[in-house]
Amino acid sequence: MSNADDWQTLRLSARQDWAESLATFSWDGFDAPFASGQYVTLAKPIDGHLIERHYSIASPSGVPLALYLTIVPDGELTPHLFSMRVGDEVLCRPKPKGKFTLEKVPDARDLWMFATGTGLAPFLSMIEHGDCFRRFDNVILVHSVRFAADLGYRDALMARADRQPGFVYVPATSRQETPGALHGRVTTALQTGALEAMAEFTLSPEHSQVMMCGNPGMLGEMKRLLAERKMPMHRRFSPGNVHMEKYW
Repeated sequence: MSNADDWQTLRLSARQDWAESLATFSWDGFDAPFASGQYVTLAKPIDGHLIERHYSIASPSGVPLALYLTIVPDGELTPHLFSMRVGDEVLCRPKPKGKFTLEKVPDARDLWMFATGTGLAPFLSMIEHGDCFRRFDNVILVHSVRFAADLGYRDALMARADRQPGFVYVPATSRQETPGALHGRVTTALQTGALEAMAEFTLSPEHSQVMMCGNPGMLGEMKRLLAERKMPMHRRFSPGNVHMEKYW
């Protein structure tokens, strides 16, 4: 086991179960500052071993730590987290890490956020923090899941879009037709024009920066489609339009 000084103890203060295997966990005891888009490392002693995993933070800095999680059926840690009740404790490394932050994104008129599943978490943090609305005229959040029940935060994001100038929320369900949501794969919707029609904005190299977080399959396909639009990956010494965070 790691040195005790490498960890702090967090206590579960609340949980919101969105579906059978999808929930938001809120924790007391974490007070380190961080940039929206970073992650924390949680751990629990299990069968004599300290099992640790990284999870993107779904809340902005300065409020109780929130994590938006789904059960990994054969995972070593998430099934144990989902068995926890309010008051239970978990270990956490005291310093958040990660470079998937707005600081790395060049200025543009439009910021597109593409998330699959719980890859929504870093964007929730950015939206609540609010800096994205100060830096970009328009923020378009596209959240893709399989079924409507997996659209955690849908009501809150729809309400935010109603009151926040320049914010557009586009839900998408690939395996279920859902009123008010795109149906099918987001990559297909981009190719057919359905995505941009629903968002009422165009993905263009002149006006857009793109952040993507989630399923590596979706990320790879989106990367290819965006490259065809002359929107390459952003590199330190080679500016581009696309920024990615693989979620597993």
